[in-house]
Amino acid sequence: MLDAICMFDEDEPVTYSVFKFQKLSDADIERYRQSLICPQCHGKAYYRKASLDGKAACFGSRYHQANCKEFKPSQTKVREEQDAIEVNQLVVDSDALIIDFTKRPAIHHAAKASSNAASKEKSLQAAPEQSELREVEEPYKVDVESDKADISKTESKSQTQLPKDKRVSTQGLEKLLHSLLRGSELAESELWVYTDDKYRWRAKNLFVNFADAEPTENGAPRMYWGTVSHIDKAMQWLNPSDCRDVGVPIEEFQDSLFQRFNIKDRRDIEGAGIILFGKCFLNKDKTRKIIQLWGKDISRVFISKLDD
Repeated sequence: MLDAICMFDEDEPVTYSVFKFQKLSDADIERYRQSLICPQCHGKAYYRKASLDGKAACFGSRYHQANCKEFKPSQTKVREEQDAIEVNQLVVDSDALIIDFTKRPAIHHAAKASSNAASKEKSLQAAPEQSELREVEEPYKVDVESDKADISKTESKSQTQLPKDKRVSTQGLEKLLHSLLRGSELAESELWVYTDDKYRWRAKNLFVNFADAEPTENGAPRMYWGTVSHIDKAMQWLNPSDCRDVGVPIEEFQDSLFQRFNIKDRRDIEGAGIILFGKCFLNKDKTRKIIQLWGKDISRVFISKLDD
């Protein structure tokens, strides 16, 4: 996108061209970049600065409407659309979903993704991948979440068993994130989702966009997701584009996280999609919500970087 609307002052929105925006002071860029929206569909937008190797500064959005004039399908968007179709099918066909935090991201090849997009969509609409869906062979014992709709309620300690005739799908963080970014039905689903062998949650209570994050009772974790607006200059805090009062600290596992997702520069993570299993709490001044990665375990976070 060459233009974006800044909603920092909602009473007087300002439309910036990318050329004008990049000439602002560093302080103003940091102040305004979490308030950008697409001028056509008003989806949340991001700003990526120019890179040292010559890539131009730009605006973009992971939340374009399908009919938006600014929406230009890329290989990233193609993958996200296919993943959303697959996850939607799993929601329909499954009685429960197990999150596989150990599942490594797929290796994508742009040319192959483009040429196979149409045929893959048809096959995914017909049925999910065979490896993702299985019948339960043994009772699955877990501590269960309260059936109450209030997502702040903590898990009950009663044991339950998943009947043998129930179908349980398994999926990794990459496709779950992509499906959420593309508006899949997962976030509003009544599907039971298992985060380990002890706890299960209703999908609608587990998956929380950064904009809706609130501290939970007893620090109960959730799967928080959205996009990254920017990272601070010390590269120790992630700032979501979905809201201005949430921060994700990464200092204690910065090196391993950057190595895992090949992050070398602040630009690498600007506009990236992210999902993580963590807890939300207020800072000491109660002015900012902090989302802390559960157990500082980087296998419980996935970052979907943009194509350059």
